Amino acid sequence: MVVEAFHLLVACHIVTGAIGLVAFWIPVLSQKGGGRHVLFGRIFTICMLLTGSIAVGISSSTLLAPLATHPAIPDAVLVESIFGWMMLYLAILTINLAWFGWLAAINKRDHGKNWEWRNLLLQVLVLITAANCLVRGLMIDQVLMIGISFVGFATVATNMWFLVKSSPGPMDWLLEHIKSLVGAGISVYTAFLAFGAVRYMPEAALSPVLWAIPLVTGVSIIVYQQRKVKRRGKSARPRKTRKQADKAPAGIAT
Repeated sequence: MVVEAFHLLVACHIVTGAIGLVAFWIPVLSQKGGGRHVLFGRIFTICMLLTGSIAVGISSSTLLAPLATHPAIPDAVLVESIFGWMMLYLAILTINLAWFGWLAAINKRDHGKNWEWRNLLLQVLVLITAANCLVRGLMIDQVLMIGISFVGFATVATNMWFLVKSSPGPMDWLLEHIKSLVGAGISVYTAFLAFGAVRYMPEAALSPVLWAIPLVTGVSIIVYQQRKVKRRGKSARPRKTRKQADKAPAGIAT
């Protein structure tokens, strides 16, 4: 029963993940704030919430029957650690990033609404599962688990830094929106390359190269997009000052 549920969940995971893989690039490359950006951004967010939720079921099935769900890998402890506990952590991290990034955008004019129970619960769950991933990685001397756990710690730290701001800057919500949803994209591409490789090349599933490709690409997109937002904010301030100067009465220094 567990194995059958596992394969059904994997099939659903592939469908929602594949749609997310494609939808990810349209908001990234299209005009920000335009109709296409909003539509496909919503599709991507829904796919990430579904994909992450399904991954929770997949990882739970793995923990219940590690060797039956992953017959190509004879090491039950390794399967439980990587495809059970670490996947559970990454699944919750993906849900966290998608939900947080979505809320940052829809609550941009009312920051207080970001303090809703699901948003706060997800921070706690990521913290717990990241810590669990770290401990279990140390137990089996798995560097990948140790390293990836710090992504969760950093995510919760930056999310909470934004949440506790009493009066965020006018562009802070956009910076968090970019960080979180591109971060969710990193997560789904990592799963596609790394966890997908286990079905065809089990020995490559833990390759640092496979994990580095989406991480480096995603972080580059985040840095580039956030810099564009910050430059736009800086260029807007002088224009506002010039307009104020033009409206000032003659003889008054501005």
